[in-house]
Amino acid sequence: MSTLVKTNGFPSLRSMMEDFWNTDRFFDKSLFSGEQLPAVNIRETKDNFELEVAAPGFKKDDFKISTENGLITISAETSNEQKEEKGNYTRKEFSKTAFTRMFSLPENVTEEKIKASYKDGLLVIDLKKSGKDLTAKKEVKID
Repeated sequence: MSTLVKTNGFPSLRSMMEDFWNTDRFFDKSLFSGEQLPAVNIRETKDNFELEVAAPGFKKDDFKISTENGLITISAETSNEQKEEKGNYTRKEFSKTAFTRMFSLPENVTEEKIKASYKDGLLVIDLKKSGKDLTAKKEVKID
């Protein structure tokens, strides 16, 4: 599994970001299942980290974001079913789309202040910086 990391070009900052957001320790199911994972951009400012997840075709209520033991988990699931009956035939089509992404949280993120919003296919998660312990579990509300 790979993560897109934007930096200002200095290798030491890139290495720091890769250490914070290391997802290599997780088993990548998409290699075997054909699952398509959404692209994720990560941006760091002085006061926060921002995750941008490109996930068109979902509704706000399809997402679940949670934190536990220093990890943030972003998942979504949606399904669609259409049925058409004409004369002597019936046509029924259905689809299901789901994904799960997990990232290690930096130790300087305050889990209680994580906020998320979803608009026009883009899920944005704001991670405020702090020095708090990362052992509690929390569900994140999407605005």
